[in-house]
Amino acid sequence: MASVTMSMLEAYPKSINLDRAKLAAVVDTLNSCAQACTACADACLSEDMVAELAKCVRSNLDCADVCTTTARVLSRHTGYDANVTRSLLEACATTCRSCGDECARHADRHEHCRICADACRECERACRDLLATIS
Repeated sequence: MASVTMSMLEAYPKSINLDRAKLAAVVDTLNSCAQACTACADACLSEDMVAELAKCVRSNLDCADVCTTTARVLSRHTGYDANVTRSLLEACATTCRSCGDECARHADRHEHCRICADACRECERACRDLLATIS
């Protein structure tokens, strides 16, 4: 079943400078990562050792915000600016790497951090892969 993202990209009436299937996959990955980060931050706040997870919560919330913003900008094509797209993808990959590293520090004690670290790693790869296709 095609994602809503892919359906919307297919319905866009003009040409798009990026491969639509790859773009849809990245937008879906960004949204998935944002959800994982939001849920991980919430789970961290429910842990008994919440003070030890303050940096993780902050990283999660930053990553969720950057992923959401990047997904929204990648979903708009009218007046496309490759420089803006490039900058956002670079920032998102960096933020995902940072959040993934922080969550990985807690992954042996908290399953939600392990899941989030994996989502961040996948999202970082997706951003870097799409970035490599932008001229």
